[in-house]
Amino acid sequence: MAAVTPTVVVSARGEDRLNAGHPWIYRSDLGDVHADPGDVVIVRNPRGRQLGHALYSSRSQIALRMLAAGEEVVDETLVRRRIQAAIAFRETLAIDATAYRLVHGESDRLPSLIVDRYGDYLVVQALSQGMDRLLPAVVSTLTELLHPRGILARNDVRARLLEGLDQRVDVLAGDVPDAVAVTELGIGYEADLRRGQKTGLFLDQRENRAAAAGYARGRLLDCFAYHGGFSLVLGRRCDEVIAIDASEEAVARLRQNAQRNAVAVDARVGNVFDELRGMERLGERFDTIVLDPPAFAKNKAAVLKARAGYKEINLRALKLLAPGGTLVTCSCSYNVGEATFGEIVYEAAVDARVAVTVVEKRMQGRDHPVLLAAPETYYLKCFILRKLA
Repeated sequence: MAAVTPTVVVSARGEDRLNAGHPWIYRSDLGDVHADPGDVVIVRNPRGRQLGHALYSSRSQIALRMLAAGEEVVDETLVRRRIQAAIAFRETLAIDATAYRLVHGESDRLPSLIVDRYGDYLVVQALSQGMDRLLPAVVSTLTELLHPRGILARNDVRARLLEGLDQRVDVLAGDVPDAVAVTELGIGYEADLRRGQKTGLFLDQRENRAAAAGYARGRLLDCFAYHGGFSLVLGRRCDEVIAIDASEEAVARLRQNAQRNAVAVDARVGNVFDELRGMERLGERFDTIVLDPPAFAKNKAAVLKARAGYKEINLRALKLLAPGGTLVTCSCSYNVGEATFGEIVYEAAVDARVAVTVVEKRMQGRDHPVLLAAPETYYLKCFILRKLA
């Protein structure tokens, strides 16, 4: 008896979404489903016409993630071509770092797959049922093309719980040490691939750090500093650096990185909201301030509270900023769009009774490209502002 090809029928609304180029179909737009969790399925419209192939999830609200349109065959050769193309694109970027993103999910037409490079090691994340099943083909291709010394799966992220998948960290090939030495913009770091944030470091801010360094001077205050990405790059141009993070572990690593790079940093453990208010009471002034908080709005329900949080830290920072000084302010909350973030910063400036100009509007690095049809892939906003005298 011939095997039945996994198939999913989508609604007319789902078909319209695909025709507009978005790679996701939500569960509410599914019709008949003949598939097992994680299958690569044929996607058909209500009239039976084949729309393409997708990864099917039996648990997530994102039920389909499109891999190919029309009649294009989906197999290991397709996965290999997509990975090759992603790697080739990064090679054109002349990235000034040994740690950067090689595969950025939907934007590289490999939905829910993340691959980051840390020197001779790779870290992968499979964020859906379907990509989890494709991991052997991914690892085989990466091994063949890049010959890494080791490949680590950082499959310990919350997104996997939404897919009904285990959260785990596994060595998939070779050996992976506890710490890997990497460089970015001439600064050396030690990345903890097993326990560090994201896959070890925040790789998406590299180009924003380079841009911000062109404006950095005088006293620098780096808030939500983590391992010191902004502190160390900008600190080379500043007279004094104060860095704040709530994590004792992060601050300890920041101090080690500062010592390694011979950059003087006063690294402090503290709640940024409290520290900003305390510095304001003391009449502190800074020439350069960086705000790079974690995502305040991880879902739509959290947007209202996130707005208040973003406004508070920007208001306090603008009051601490000396006239003529530079504020680098960021949001990595997808649910707070660029226009909304701009409104929040404007409202903070009004309440602070200061005039500011936008010097640059920036986004995540070019190795984290945005798929124009999928606004969800544009998550990092970075404004470089000048406080007028």
